[in-house]
Amino acid sequence: MNIIYNIGTRAYFSAIKVAAAFGHRKAKLMEEGRKNWSALLADKMLPLKGQKVIWFHAASLGEFEQGRPLIEALHEKYPEYRVVQTFFSPSGYEVRKNYKGADVICYLPYDTPSNCRRFLDLVHPDIVIFVKYEFWGHILQELKRRVVPTYLVSGIFRNRQAFFKWYGGIVRPTLDCFTHLFVQDEESKTLANGLGLRNVTVCGDTRFDRVIAIQQQAKQFPWAKAFAGSARFVLVAGSSWPKDEDILLEHFNNHPEMKLIIAPHEIHEEHVQSIIGKLKRPFMRYSQLDEVKVTEVDCLIIDAIGFLSGIYRYGQVAYIGGGFGVGIHNTLEAAVYGIPVVFGPNHTAFREALGLLSAEGGFTVSNAEEYDAMMGRFLSDRAFLAASGKKAGAYVTENSGATDMIFSAVFNK
Repeated sequence: MNIIYNIGTRAYFSAIKVAAAFGHRKAKLMEEGRKNWSALLADKMLPLKGQKVIWFHAASLGEFEQGRPLIEALHEKYPEYRVVQTFFSPSGYEVRKNYKGADVICYLPYDTPSNCRRFLDLVHPDIVIFVKYEFWGHILQELKRRVVPTYLVSGIFRNRQAFFKWYGGIVRPTLDCFTHLFVQDEESKTLANGLGLRNVTVCGDTRFDRVIAIQQQAKQFPWAKAFAGSARFVLVAGSSWPKDEDILLEHFNNHPEMKLIIAPHEIHEEHVQSIIGKLKRPFMRYSQLDEVKVTEVDCLIIDAIGFLSGIYRYGQVAYIGGGFGVGIHNTLEAAVYGIPVVFGPNHTAFREALGLLSAEGGFTVSNAEEYDAMMGRFLSDRAFLAASGKKAGAYVTENSGATDMIFSAVFNK
């Protein structure tokens, strides 16, 4: 690899080590998770010796969920394959380290030539799938040298990425290492073609297939159904942050005709107490659930994880948090239930949010006044509410199918 790439990546990995030494939680997890990685991986790979192995790599949790439909299709159609799943970030590894669909789950070692050779000697993959992005130069070049079929799925390219800058020559060679690139949209294909890449296919985003699968497999929650009851209007607020809550809780307090299920992004006690402090109507926490008395409150606070994707079914409208800060969370998990989705202004980097806006199944608000007006319209215009929900659901359905396209191209040759 280019010497500048080596200097840059080594500086990055050194920065992680320094941050870990000073107690940075994420950096510490990254360092601890990679201790003795080679010996630990060797032990994990022993039961897989002599079997066909497919290695999936995802930067973090969101990318893993994009690759997951392929893993599950693989188990269904080719159960003889074993799966190795790697993560770069602890936000993926820590949540999915016990995922039953993979035979081995571990961190990807830092991208140095010796690490890459050792990793591939141990895993010995027959096929490799990178999800969305993560273009580590040494591992990709070593895969190419070993002639291992390597694919990018649900890829997305934008002008702001390093590949398309004046200094892009440092990282562009990594793209030549892929056997094929499956990208989400025409813009990505055009940009890739501009770099001389012709092994590019537009197939959409596997997240649409994933949320449909989640919807079909989602458990019913009798306590949530009882809470919603015959309420005229239930709002489900998912992955909310304090700035979202300032707006939606003020509106909720002033509108007794609506009920609210709120699942905050962070469920530590301080955040839950801040929500409680803003409420002026009867509420109940999931951690203190009384399935009889839940019908007597107006707000249900989900202070636990693992429920949100199934809870959207009980709402007439979904509000997705993060749009007044770091960026919105998963809009598709709500839209798949055929309900309109509302979110804040920081959404422009999210292709699916822009798609929902274009389909008229998603709506953005920039302040409390716009939020009040939007909720007011949903409350007063039932035809608009129903039509908007139908459009949101149709957007998800119409954009599904990427998994089958990729699977056919990769595995059915």
